[in-house]
Amino acid sequence: MHQVAGWCEYVWQLYWYFGEDYRRSNELQHTAPLPDWWKDLDADAVRANCLRTVLTQVRDTGWTHHIPRLMILDRHALQRGWDPAAVTEWFHPRFVDGYDWVMLPNVVGMAQYADGGRMTTKPYASGGTYVNRMSDLCAPCVYRPGDRTGEHACPCTAGYWAFLDRHQDLLAGNQRVARPVRQSDRLTDLADICEQERARGDAPP
Repeated sequence: MHQVAGWCEYVWQLYWYFGEDYRRSNELQHTAPLPDWWKDLDADAVRANCLRTVLTQVRDTGWTHHIPRLMILDRHALQRGWDPAAVTEWFHPRFVDGYDWVMLPNVVGMAQYADGGRMTTKPYASGGTYVNRMSDLCAPCVYRPGDRTGEHACPCTAGYWAFLDRHQDLLAGNQRVARPVRQSDRLTDLADICEQERARGDAPP
């Protein structure tokens, strides 16, 4: 309870401290629009079990826990390069706690890293192995968390490496992600991963 109350107080104070200009933060220069399937909460169009499960929760209940918000919904938006202001606005009407003071710092700062690290020290990007380790959502999925390319390539995993590749100049100096940035340069299939993710575009994964 102390952790929950403390986090809420932290977010509340940051909301007022950062001020109105904070919502226009876009350090990563992400400008892609949100696709219709996302805006319409069309969970049935999604094959990736983690994303389909969480979108279904939001569609049916207007809520999901902070961790799935961050590590499933926000992570997907971040790795796809969607406009952080649009992502923030998407959360407002779809969550029962969609207050501006809740969503603005959590989405712009923590989840989309649009403020360049003023709120948190690293982007919350991740691959499918993390989702697999922290949940039971990967076992029944058509995708495999360890696959980066091919028919069963996990959109979390492939999207993670493509994200690091796009932003390696900015992130190479961040101590918390510098190591995976260096690792990405050693991936022999990095060019194939990036081409695959460009071809996937914003179709439901």
